[in-house]
Amino acid sequence: MSYKIVVDSCGELPDTLKQDIHFESVPLEIFVDDYHIIDDNSFDQADFLNKMKGSPNCPKSTCPSPERYMTAYDCEAEHIYAVTLSSKLSGSYNSAELGKALLIEEKGEKQIHVFDSKSASVGETLIAMKIQECEEAGMAFEEVVTQVDAYIEEMDTFFVLETLENLRKNGRLSNFKAFVASALNIKPVMGATPEGEICQLDQARGVNKALDKMIAVMLQKVQNRENKTLGIAHCNCPQRANSVVEKIEKLAKFKEIFVVNTAGISTLYANDGGIIMVV
Repeated sequence: MSYKIVVDSCGELPDTLKQDIHFESVPLEIFVDDYHIIDDNSFDQADFLNKMKGSPNCPKSTCPSPERYMTAYDCEAEHIYAVTLSSKLSGSYNSAELGKALLIEEKGEKQIHVFDSKSASVGETLIAMKIQECEEAGMAFEEVVTQVDAYIEEMDTFFVLETLENLRKNGRLSNFKAFVASALNIKPVMGATPEGEICQLDQARGVNKALDKMIAVMLQKVQNRENKTLGIAHCNCPQRANSVVEKIEKLAKFKEIFVVNTAGISTLYANDGGIIMVV
């Protein structure tokens, strides 16, 4: 069966998947004051980071329209899947579902399924890779959906932020807490709830200790590691990401570890120096 996998642009596709005809990235859009950015191949991370740093306001994002998703679904593929940013963080999932309804209303019944990643960034990437693995194994559409839903339920997301400024700007952290954390150099170890909301798992003084704690929490939580793929996304800090990989490889064996740089939406969340891990 032919298939297509549509991923919103919060999911960073490695170069191999960008060139794969089965994949399409649907961009979200970002606004920093009056500056408008489309989160596609034209995204300039360095310029965006500078604009965020120079603005007193939190960047805002808009999800792809239902019509944009409808266009992505309108193809010859028999099986179509979409993977979106957590529905607790964005309207992308609802938009993708509306796009599905629009296409079916206009063109008739079609096998389309929208997955709420309950994660972000490389979490979406891992789900897209799982879909392809199931399709290439020759599974029926319903079986792919069942297998991938189960995979999502078992996924774990972890991240460490260099700066809490965006959390302060968007109201997720009070000015006082952000000031105290900054003054004491406290770095939170963050994660995602089973529903896909952001939560704090731990904290440490200094980013390196926070990264070590994140690795320890991840290894304690994740079982059967030799059969799992670990995805790591970094925001403008490849050396830090490589250091994390080296530390993990000394402590545990995974089926595969891959590293990507954050695209626009993930850069907005992670900010300069942030590290995201999903397994």
